Amino acid sequence: MKQLTEKRIIGNKGEDIACKYLISRGFSIIERNYLRKWGEIDIIAKFKKFHFIEVKTVSRTNLRDMSAQKTSYRPEDNMHPWKLERLSRTIQTYIAEKAIAEDVWQFDVVAVYLDLDRKEAKVEYLEDIVL
Repeated sequence: MKQLTEKRIIGNKGEDIACKYLISRGFSIIERNYLRKWGEIDIIAKFKKFHFIEVKTVSRTNLRDMSAQKTSYRPEDNMHPWKLERLSRTIQTYIAEKAIAEDVWQFDVVAVYLDLDRKEAKVEYLEDIVL
């Protein structure tokens, strides 16, 4: 069995936290890690309409002082144009496969900040991003 990298372990923890956060806000998780050769959707959830959610996770040493993070790297900064293009294509594939109406979905990003030492997390939910 293939051993997971530290990056993948942190990513998996971030996705688990994002799912718990979404469920606490009334979402139903439809699917996780929808994978096609041209892209992956981390979470597909439903709350009135379909939400295609990209999860971006970073580890921090101190979540209690988030002011320092305003000038440093944020997880959502990793949403490059080529990533958005791949996500768009993967979302369109899912919509076609499941025969979902074109106007009943949106794309969101969940940014997860992890403090692994203190076992704390902070979640930021960025809604309805234009692809």
